[in-house]
Amino acid sequence: MKTWKQAFSVLLVTSLALVGCGTSTKDEPASKDTGSTGGAATASETLDAIKKRDKLVAGVKYDTNLFGLKDPASGKVEGFDIDIAKALAKELLGDENKIELKEVTSKTRIPMLDKGDIDAIIATMTITEERKKQVNFSDVYFKAGQSLLVKKGSDIKSVEDLKGKTAIAVKGSTSAKNIREKAPDAKVLEFENYAEAFTALKAGKGDTLTTDNAILLGMVQQDPNYELVGGLFTDEPYGIASKKGDEGMSKKINEFLKKLQDSGEYKKIYKKWFKEDPK
Repeated sequence: MKTWKQAFSVLLVTSLALVGCGTSTKDEPASKDTGSTGGAATASETLDAIKKRDKLVAGVKYDTNLFGLKDPASGKVEGFDIDIAKALAKELLGDENKIELKEVTSKTRIPMLDKGDIDAIIATMTITEERKKQVNFSDVYFKAGQSLLVKKGSDIKSVEDLKGKTAIAVKGSTSAKNIREKAPDAKVLEFENYAEAFTALKAGKGDTLTTDNAILLGMVQQDPNYELVGGLFTDEPYGIASKKGDEGMSKKINEFLKKLQDSGEYKKIYKKWFKEDPK
């Protein structure tokens, strides 16, 4: 009998000890989980600033037909990128009109973002490894590729035909760098923006203008005396750029893009400007 009581006592003590250990083990992960999902993980200086001023400040192009083009008569800026920017303002602030559009060029957009003059760049900006060192990029929101714009009847049919020719590009663009690599024997003449570049081409200052095909298609719509040649000789995916290191803003933009795609709104905006469904 004494042996049974001793055995029972040992069993009771062991059970209590195990329960105590289990409680401790259960509580510990809960504490860790709370810490790992805290606000710091998604904090965003940019989002805080947007909400405080109740307005999104977007850097957009003013000179790029189909993407961001300012009407000199009305002063209104319209295009695919403009509609994407307005949709982002609606997502963040509940109203697409709570937005300020600031003009950027390929040369000025990153400095303006760094200085805090704009909250995001939505301006035909190609995602590259080099630029990833300077900004945070969203997922791809538009797929483009570089091509050549020439006057109808030109003897230029591809990049191989550019030897001894002058190619026009825009300062700070990936297109200027790409054409130097693809056509090392061509002279490259750079201008501040696409409007100046297209004007220079029409004035005979160059033999071709090179940039993303979507931008060039907008120029063809403006002047059907010009056409695209050479096919696509690069891959130019566009991303929305936000300040380097602001992961909260990047995450929010990616969530917005997914929602825009899933809802069918992206397809609607795309078709409005390019007259076809996105590929």
